[in-house]
Amino acid sequence: MEERRRANRRKLVSKLVVKRLDRNEEEEVEIEIVDVSKSGIGFQCDQLLGIGSVYEGFLRIWTQEVIHAFLEIVRIEKKEDGFHYGAIFIGMPASDASRIEVYDTVESLKQDE
Repeated sequence: MEERRRANRRKLVSKLVVKRLDRNEEEEVEIEIVDVSKSGIGFQCDQLLGIGSVYEGFLRIWTQEVIHAFLEIVRIEKKEDGFHYGAIFIGMPASDASRIEVYDTVESLKQDE
């Protein structure tokens, strides 16, 4: 399969709560993050989310800081343990993307040792 990602992805153990923005309901969904990059996120979830839909999320990163982000679902794959998703960040501030990029740089240096 051809790699289409524009940035390296790193595994990040965290949880995220998302709300769908195009409905009046404020249903929150817990997800398990599989990987994250400065441009997007891969995660697992038991609930079916809508492809092309935009969700609001609060991502807890390795420094325990919370990044407020908007995610557009671009890929869905159904597996035995639930649904696996790919999403891109929408309008993420450069400062937040830089925090993720710094983590990627540190992890790359650790692997080179």
